[in-house]
Amino acid sequence: MAAKIDKDTCTGCETCVGVCPTEAIAMDNGVAVVSEGDCVDCGACVGECPCDAITLS
Repeated sequence: MAAKIDKDTCTGCETCVGVCPTEAIAMDNGVAVVSEGDCVDCGACVGECPCDAITLS
């Protein structure tokens, strides 16, 4: 399962974009979105998100 981003909690800081090793996270209208096909469930984004908006499901 790919990482999930809570759009209501995401502040658009883009930290997750920079730490994703597969470039599976992009910004859309100021909110991070995950490309499920590219996400490898590594959890790098979860640990770096300053607002705890990302979970692995």
